[in-house]
Amino acid sequence: MLLKQEKRKRRHKSVINKLKGTSKTPRLCVFRSNQHIYAQLIDDEKGKNILSSDDFKIDKIKKEKCLLTGKKALAWYVGKKIAEGSVKKGIKNIIFDRSGYKYHGRVKALADGARQGGLKF
Repeated sequence: MLLKQEKRKRRHKSVINKLKGTSKTPRLCVFRSNQHIYAQLIDDEKGKNILSSDDFKIDKIKKEKCLLTGKKALAWYVGKKIAEGSVKKGIKNIIFDRSGYKYHGRVKALADGARQGGLKF
């Protein structure tokens, strides 16, 4: 019987074989733990990390255009923060890699924040 983490790793392995990020369209990879969420833009051709973001530096949740609360709001701000950084670097199109997680909750909130920040995927 497989554990939950092993199932996620298996799903992620099958997805990552199909998704490849380039310098023009990097891969937005998401990792979530029980307490935090991380996102990074990866160029798979060069094997380099272009940009990364996490929820450590977000002190208090601002009441901007976000109707979410708690961890979902932090995930939304991480998505918006990584989108702003990538737009400054001239990247607007990305490939979204949810890392085997279901597309709901914090992962969806991060994707919505990235879309609102100006990314297309």
